[in-house]
Amino acid sequence: MNKFLLTLGLLNLLGLIVLGSFYLSNRQELVYVDSARLVNGYQGMIDARKNYQKKTVQWKANIDTLTVEVQRAIMDYEKGSSKMTVREKKLSEELIRAKQGQLMQYQQAMKAQAQQEDSKMTSEVLTQVNAYIRKYGMAHGYTIILAATEYGNIAYANEALDITSIILEGLNKEYKGQ
Repeated sequence: MNKFLLTLGLLNLLGLIVLGSFYLSNRQELVYVDSARLVNGYQGMIDARKNYQKKTVQWKANIDTLTVEVQRAIMDYEKGSSKMTVREKKLSEELIRAKQGQLMQYQQAMKAQAQQEDSKMTSEVLTQVNAYIRKYGMAHGYTIILAATEYGNIAYANEALDITSIILEGLNKEYKGQ
């Protein structure tokens, strides 16, 4: 009976050794990146935001110009309305309404264009980031690279698994080479 228990114990130990060595030889690499830190620190995103800001400054300047034109037309109407005929008043009021309509249409168009530009910019940057992460993961033999987001997709991870800084450094080096 003792020999049987000893043999069974040795077989169990041998099985654990075989399973352990199999597990270690087929080790799966699992790491993560902090997606907000990665995207916000990526020079490509920083440059894209600067370009977007330049466009928004121009759009705002155009809106401001149209607003001043409408205000000027209203002030001119208020100053001169007492000297105008009924027909002139009507024409001036129609002109003011037309300018106000143009301003509102332009504001709506710029808002839509701003949303479209922001979406396009973000999509292009994320495509670059994801392509680099994919390339990096393949080159370093990672099975999976998770993305920690501000919404908490990863509840806990050992900080030793965080490769955000490494990815960000390589991503920015690659970007500067473009």
